[in-house]
Amino acid sequence: MAESIIQKKSFSFALEIIQLYGQLQERQEYVISKQLLRSGTSIGANIEEASAGQSKKDFLSKMCIASKEARETRYWLRLLQVSQIVNIAFLVLVRYSLIQAYKL
Repeated sequence: MAESIIQKKSFSFALEIIQLYGQLQERQEYVISKQLLRSGTSIGANIEEASAGQSKKDFLSKMCIASKEARETRYWLRLLQVSQIVNIAFLVLVRYSLIQAYKL
C-alpha cells in the first residue's frame, strides 16, 4: 500500500527533528533534546501504527496519540525558540513542517 501524505510528512518531520537533535547535542543541551527527539519521532510512529489499526477505534486511538505528541513537540520547539538555544531560521522551518503535518 502506498504511503499517505500524512505518513510522508510525518516521516520527513522526524528526520528534521533528528537533525535538530544533533545540533542540540553539539551544544551540550541534553534534556530538551531528548524530550524533543522522543515526541517528534513518535508522531510518525503512531501514524504508522494507526494505518495498520485493527479497528476504527484502534485507528482513532493511535491518531489521537500522534496529535498529543505533536502538541508536546510544539511545546519543546517553542521553548527552544524563546530561549534562543538553536538557530532561529532552522527552528522556524521545523515548526512550519510540524504545522503542515498537524493540519492533515
